Amino acid sequence: MQRRDFLKNSIAGGAAVSVAAPAIVRAQESFTWRMTNAYPPNSPFYVTGPGSPEDFCAKVDAMSGGRLKIQHFAAGELIPAMEGFDAVSQGTVQANAANAYFWAGKKFAAQYFTTVPFGLNFQGMNAWLYHGGGLELWHEIYEPFGVVAFPMGNTGVQMTGWFRDPIESVDDFDGLKMRIPGLAGQVYKELGVDVRLLPGGEIFPALERGVIDAAEFVGPYQDRRIGLQNAAKYYYTTGWHEPSNATELLINKGAWDELPDDLKAIVRTAAMACNLESHAWCEANNADALKDLVENHGTVAQTLPDEVVLRLKEITADVLASKASEDPETKKVHDAFMAFRDKHRSWAAISEKPYHNLISS
Repeated sequence: MQRRDFLKNSIAGGAAVSVAAPAIVRAQESFTWRMTNAYPPNSPFYVTGPGSPEDFCAKVDAMSGGRLKIQHFAAGELIPAMEGFDAVSQGTVQANAANAYFWAGKKFAAQYFTTVPFGLNFQGMNAWLYHGGGLELWHEIYEPFGVVAFPMGNTGVQMTGWFRDPIESVDDFDGLKMRIPGLAGQVYKELGVDVRLLPGGEIFPALERGVIDAAEFVGPYQDRRIGLQNAAKYYYTTGWHEPSNATELLINKGAWDELPDDLKAIVRTAAMACNLESHAWCEANNADALKDLVENHGTVAQTLPDEVVLRLKEITADVLASKASEDPETKKVHDAFMAFRDKHRSWAAISEKPYHNLISS
């Protein structure tokens, strides 16, 4: 090789190395995050177990080869349960696990990204978020707060709740003291319910002592774990209030923007994996738990009377329409959610529903 050609090739090679160097360095960067949680230590699904926030952190660690490590703190271990949004927004921590409807006081529209009464089931919610524009709207609503969010879990349909006395008509709700969060609580208020907002750890003692007459929590496995079957006998279903319930992974926008593209992809993929796995875990465990509650604990499991469900549906439509009319951003999310819900229902009516009718007949 001529000396001139050697120098020319060396210079060209050096240029290539210098251009590629930033990408190589970027790919070798490591990050350490702290994630807080709205739920107490050792809570299955919400903190520990397959598809949980702790599992999410482990998945990110393994998939990134240790380049992104996330230290998880359950409620009270670093900050109080309901301060996660502010902590992430202010950059005190990089991430938080909770449910978006906890932040309805900041933005009413946030509730649509957890669940809506008579809204979307697990399949429909994921379809809306991932492929129906829901995730983009979620980011748009949160942009002023300097945060981004992704779905990281889902309980699927939840039970209506536990009642000390049977529900036979709409009139039975008048004066009832009930623990119920989110939009469902506002709907129940229209029936005269005295709505109480209690954290999970306070539900059983309140129901047992008669401080409240009824309580909604999650589903058979989670409800049995905190002992609600020992405080009330009547266990109602329809899932009208939470046909699905999405867990929120909240991330500080500055911390998110600092991540290279491959780590962003890992975070998104790990969150999506937990979304699927957590729901599968709930489905696998709820069947056995409900069977145990009925056969061994004297639980009376039944659906709400049709009259009650129809009235709840009417009130829900009125409450949502009223709230949407008060705020342009809420209306934008509401209209998009409802349009997708109706579209998804039309498909489910000829796909899922006939099959469920067939196997249940």
